[in-house]
Parts: sequence; structure tokens; C-alpha cells
Amino acid sequence: MEKKLYRSRTDKKVCGVCGGLAKYLNMDVSILRLIVVLACLFMGGGLLIYIVCALVIPEEPDNIIEEAPAQEESAE
Repeated sequence: MEKKLYRSRTDKKVCGVCGGLAKYLNMDVSILRLIVVLACLFMGGGLLIYIVCALVIPEEPDNIIEEAPAQEESAE
């Protein structure tokens, strides 16, 4: 199954862009949010890029279920 970029419905503070992007890139959402805040403070286009992403990236559909890795219990 191919990965698709969506805005997160569950892990969002403003629009879900960082939550969706962190899930897509398989990284911690707090680190990505820090990078976005620093980009907004020190680069003039950081906020504009975030707004464009919020408008362009589709919201995560309701039917997507997060696949949790199977936890195997070892028999002792």
C-alpha cells in the first residue's frame, strides 16, 4: 500500500499539517512542530508555506485506521 499525505484529524493543533506530515515522514510530531515554528520566526515564508499546505493537503478520511504493529508475546 502506498503512503499518502493527509492532514491529521487526531493529532492537530491548528490545521493538522504537522501531524499529517510527521506521520508521513515517520518522525516525532513535536520535532516537526519546532522546525515549523523556527521556520516561521526566522524565514519570511514559513507561515505562508504552512497556510498553503493547510489549503492544499487533503484532510485524512474517516475510514483510515492506524495500523498498530502486532505485539507478539513470547511463550515461556
